[in-house]
Amino acid sequence: MAAGKRAQMMEETRAKLIRAARKAFAEKGYAAASMDELTAEAGLTRGALYHNFGDKKGLLQAVIDQMDAEMLLRMQVAQEQAETPWQAFVAEGVAYIEMSLEPEIQRIMLLDGPAVLGDPSQWPNQTACLRRTTDAVQAMIDDGIVRPMDAEAAARLVNGAALNAALWIAAAEDPRGVLEKAVEAFRYLVSGLRTADASGDMNTVGRMARRGL
Repeated sequence: MAAGKRAQMMEETRAKLIRAARKAFAEKGYAAASMDELTAEAGLTRGALYHNFGDKKGLLQAVIDQMDAEMLLRMQVAQEQAETPWQAFVAEGVAYIEMSLEPEIQRIMLLDGPAVLGDPSQWPNQTACLRRTTDAVQAMIDDGIVRPMDAEAAARLVNGAALNAALWIAAAEDPRGVLEKAVEAFRYLVSGLRTADASGDMNTVGRMARRGL
């Protein structure tokens, strides 16, 4: 078999397993999802799962990687719709928090993911996310929008605030009610990064936070 054909078949096998796992994890949860049922759903064997992902935990990581890429694209759309760099920065964080209301994201990314894979802030995909946020903060510092500070430190705190807001919402008895409080607090927190010229007095900052600016 030609190398190109073999690679294509492997990619198709991986895609089938990820699709079946994503459905099973969303509907039943990671612990209750059966590997035998999951592979049967994909028309494959356990051997294919082990060969491509090592084990069930590796398959969960692959599902999360796929979902994370999709979430990043949605955050970029929110960013691109904003009128200013600052609004784009805030919109991206708020979009991430708001996605925590979605059942699939709640269950796989925010509940089962941390329980199985550990602290989300240490997941491999967070490195790229941190770099992206750091670059955005540094650009705003250079443009006088954000106060002079260590851009990576600010990025880590902003990303941590958004992540913990999402985890709080996913675990809450009233996720929608918590979302409103979390988004408002997030806007107030990040508004403190802005320079005096950009943010104005505290009353102005408060009005901007409530208006989503």
